[in-house]
Amino acid sequence: MAISKQQQKSLATKHKIFEAAKLILGRDGYENLSIKNICQESGVSNGSFYHHFKTKDDLLSYYIEEQPYLNEDSFVIPRSIQDIKDTILTIYNNYANYCKELGPKFMANYYTPKNQSLNPKTRTIRNYPINAAERYLEEAILTKVVDFKDLEIEDITTDIRIIVIGNVFEWSMRNGTPDINRNIARSLSTYLDGLLNKYKL
Repeated sequence: MAISKQQQKSLATKHKIFEAAKLILGRDGYENLSIKNICQESGVSNGSFYHHFKTKDDLLSYYIEEQPYLNEDSFVIPRSIQDIKDTILTIYNNYANYCKELGPKFMANYYTPKNQSLNPKTRTIRNYPINAAERYLEEAILTKVVDFKDLEIEDITTDIRIIVIGNVFEWSMRNGTPDINRNIARSLSTYLDGLLNKYKL
């Protein structure tokens, strides 16, 4: 669907703001990233920044979640534990590719406890990769592939986040030299094999 000139202008401004934040984040680190220096670097006014984003963390949150789109309607209906595993690995292979696009310096500075866009209690509601994984696990319960019984899906998604963030952090600290796709797939496969085989019906 075609977008209007105003929408194109808005997207261009968002991109300009993000590119400035990405430059500052990679060069100076998260602690030296501020709305003031983002606006100075991008040539965008404070008013324009706040028109598009609430905070600097909202900006970072927006772009980390704007990974190449995966149409969840195209996911296979979960009929086996292999379907579940393959779909979750697809979601995170897509995420790994986006991390590579953003670059190791950006990701190294993004994953800091001070970044409130990472806080599940305060972050904005957007389509995180983990949300897609959570919905698919819920569908797998409905199709009676698995029953996690007393294990909450939030516990599982927390485990997945820890595995993925650990791999991204390792990749970032080593300046992008490890094969992030392979490492995430290997780590997640090991976890999912144990989990899904334990709770399969």
